[in-house]
Amino acid sequence: MAPATYSRFIRFLQEELAISRDSIAIAQRRREQDPGPLPMILWQYGLVTLEQLDRIYDWLETV
Repeated sequence: MAPATYSRFIRFLQEELAISRDSIAIAQRRREQDPGPLPMILWQYGLVTLEQLDRIYDWLETV
């Protein structure tokens, strides 16, 4: 994901889904240790619901 798109993605998580910066930071740290898609890491660690995960992937399809 391009840096500009990644920034928009993080803003979407925070503003549209109300995911805290701390939750995003946890997922980003986990991603460094176990590379994978950030949305899936957020879901695996219980930081987003299945409904939010669907909304994330819907948003990613529009980018």
